[in-house]
Amino acid sequence: MTRTASIPTHTPESTQAPRVGWRGWAALVVLMLPVLLVSVDNTVLSFALPEISIALAPTGAEQLWIIDVYPLVLAGLLVTMGTLGDRFGRRRMLLIGATGFAIVSALAAFAPTAGLLIAARALLGFFGAMLMPSTLSLLRSIFQNRDQRRLAIAVWASAFSAGSALGPIVGGFLLEHFAWGSVFLIAVPVLIPLLLAAPFLVPESRDPNPGRIDPLSIALSMAAMIPVVYAIKSFAVDGPSVVAGAWALLGIAMGWLFVRRQLRAEEPMLDMALFRRGSFSGAILVNLLSVVALVGFLYFVSQHLQLVLGLSPMLAGAALVPGMAIMIVAGLSVVPISRRVPPHVLVPSALVFSVAGYLLVAFTTSDHGVTPLIIAFVVLGIGIGAAETISNELILSSAPAAKAGAASAVSETAYELGAVLGTAVLGGIITAFYRGALVIPAGIPSGAARSAEETLAGAYTAAEALPAEQGAALWEAAAAAFGSGVLVTSLIGAGLVVVAGVVAAVTLRKAPTH
Repeated sequence: MTRTASIPTHTPESTQAPRVGWRGWAALVVLMLPVLLVSVDNTVLSFALPEISIALAPTGAEQLWIIDVYPLVLAGLLVTMGTLGDRFGRRRMLLIGATGFAIVSALAAFAPTAGLLIAARALLGFFGAMLMPSTLSLLRSIFQNRDQRRLAIAVWASAFSAGSALGPIVGGFLLEHFAWGSVFLIAVPVLIPLLLAAPFLVPESRDPNPGRIDPLSIALSMAAMIPVVYAIKSFAVDGPSVVAGAWALLGIAMGWLFVRRQLRAEEPMLDMALFRRGSFSGAILVNLLSVVALVGFLYFVSQHLQLVLGLSPMLAGAALVPGMAIMIVAGLSVVPISRRVPPHVLVPSALVFSVAGYLLVAFTTSDHGVTPLIIAFVVLGIGIGAAETISNELILSSAPAAKAGAASAVSETAYELGAVLGTAVLGGIITAFYRGALVIPAGIPSGAARSAEETLAGAYTAAEALPAEQGAALWEAAAAAFGSGVLVTSLIGAGLVVVAGVVAAVTLRKAPTH
């Protein structure tokens, strides 16, 4: 029989709900650790990619997979792990995920080949899927007072920005003094305090009526996510093809079967009634598009700073710190404003700054200067920081407390899918423009030419191995080809942010407010 349940039109939590004391805020600090780690890991990896490319010599496809396989696996498992957390305990899933993540991070640090590094990143995605929904859903159970919860989520969201700000500094220091594998080892000292403190500070929570485990729904959720993301990656890197179309159709078909099964089940793995609430669906889309724009920006700017402008990893990271810092400030500053300004006005207004940041990149970096990139990222960070805080709080407020794990998993799925799409789409576009615009100078050996045609890092390595005059000519051609894609990629990123603003203006009109 078709399931017709619906979520409440308003949430029971309010400003009159019980307020937490010091233990609640101490628990928040503990729950920030895995968030901090994941954001540090993503930023560090982007900056470590040039050295990884030189050390392991991955192909262009392998280079993208090193970054993408983690969020791909994670996105495919988030809904499953969020639902399992609702059933078996969200703190329990957090501790299992933290233990596995620390162990596999240590193994990834010593991967001898690109293939093994990709495999380690896939395992990190498996354990990471246990971490992220647990942190956000535990906040929902700890902070029942909405004023406190909104501030807690702003602090939680700022951990992403703080980690991204620390990542370039810590990663830059490690990359200048140690091998690239050291960037993975930082997971161990971050997660040990969590494993020691969480059992004492973080209360266990679960759905009191979780229902049964549905293996078929778990399989369908993965079968829907992975083919679609793979198809998008294939399309972005290699252009339209029958294979990419077939994967996309397979994923869409599996997604339709997943939704159909959830609607007909008496105890669905994911309550599809959540998506009938405009504030929930709209906030999810805002998260997705904002992260696509942010991660895509970081992907090509980190390479531009290091390989085109010749900055060390430390200096390249320092160039992005002001933008990361302003994301934290914007996320915290928007909390008091959100009490007076409705989200359908506040979120689009914030995203105007992000559009301006992308346009600044598009039209002011032709001289290859560092300053325009710093200013552009500061402006972009204002919008992303504010929009992410509001959208994450709306996602939790729009869902029943018992389903916090599933709702958090959907939010994190949007985040990780956005990370994949940011790298695959914007990264793929700039790679395509690079390959199309690259003109190999006469006299360059065929092996060096093939390396240069694969990636910008490949061109750098090939140029270093050639005689000075030939190397300089090859590198000049490669840098010019890479720069040709900046304009188009930036305009597409600006367009994605505009779409996010329109979605927010239309869907968040009936969002729960004080």
